Amino acid sequence: MSRVRTVWMLGVVSAVAVTMASGAFVGSGVEPSKGDDNDQGKVGQSRVQRGYNLAPVPLNLRGKNRDLVGLGSYIVNAQGGCNDCHTCPPYTPDHDPYTGGDGKPNAANYQAGGTPFGPGIVSRNITPDDSGKPAGLTRAEFIDLMRHGHDPDNAGQLLQVMPWPVYGKMIERDLAAVYEYLSAIPHAETSPECAPPPPAAAH
Repeated sequence: MSRVRTVWMLGVVSAVAVTMASGAFVGSGVEPSKGDDNDQGKVGQSRVQRGYNLAPVPLNLRGKNRDLVGLGSYIVNAQGGCNDCHTCPPYTPDHDPYTGGDGKPNAANYQAGGTPFGPGIVSRNITPDDSGKPAGLTRAEFIDLMRHGHDPDNAGQLLQVMPWPVYGKMIERDLAAVYEYLSAIPHAETSPECAPPPPAAAH
């Protein structure tokens, strides 16, 4: 019986941020620094600020580069398409934008994987592990995966679903920002409705 393979992808979140008032934790509307990338709808709003506004979960900024976290959130939640593949289901029924909802993502399972892509292939949980590393990867390992598509769960294989050939073209700072943001989100578990079934016992 072949084991279930996991897939790495990044997904878009059309999100409404939530707040959490506690020490190094940040939610909606926090802007640690100014930027000069103006948006016609939000004059003076930088990518960093926009990223904080879009973050759908509380962020742990302790020991993090705050500008990178905000930029990473902007890339993940406004450009990358991460929520569509790494959050399952991506939206709760009341917030599903495809049925008239406001696009607020499923925060309970945010980036926890479980989206199926054919027999034996599901998206990977990319939330921080017990050591605080997204999907258990160091920053160097994460950037290598994004650049070259090496499957960390299957040595010698390339990821077939994740668009790493596109993401790998990003500059180093942007990839580092994505990693920094993912390291700041809470750990989450895959929804039971999306988790793959356990492997059948050998007879």
